[in-house]
Amino acid sequence: MALSDDIALLSRVPLFAGFSDDKLRLMAFGAERRRLVEGQTLFREGASADCGFVVASGIFRLTSTARDGSLREEGEAGEGTLLSEIAMISAVERKYTATALTDGEVIRINRPLFRRMLEEYPDVALMVDARIRENLAAMIDGIRGLAGRFA
Repeated sequence: MALSDDIALLSRVPLFAGFSDDKLRLMAFGAERRRLVEGQTLFREGASADCGFVVASGIFRLTSTARDGSLREEGEAGEGTLLSEIAMISAVERKYTATALTDGEVIRINRPLFRRMLEEYPDVALMVDARIRENLAAMIDGIRGLAGRFA
């Protein structure tokens, strides 16, 4: 794929919405593409995470291990999905395993690249901060909605 295709894809990722084309170009230029074949694992639950992945093509199955040791389906990720966004900012462990259900490609955005974007462009840092706060608030609201089940 061309750099312009990567820029267009990144512009559709909600976390990157509002980034200028120049900033998206810098990120796309510094990122790396990775091809996966059907059945190949992109990353495993519990592994140290040092990057995020944007799905460029294909479909990925997301699974985690339940407390009883069984495999739990967490969903699927398709084109434009950002996986492990927090790993682009901070050291974390992968919360699930991502496996290619079809042949596909991802764009790998490593932590040093993304942190450099945040450091060099304060407007980007403010946008990312606001979006992560919104995501956390939505997650907390969802958990509050489940409180009745456990009371």
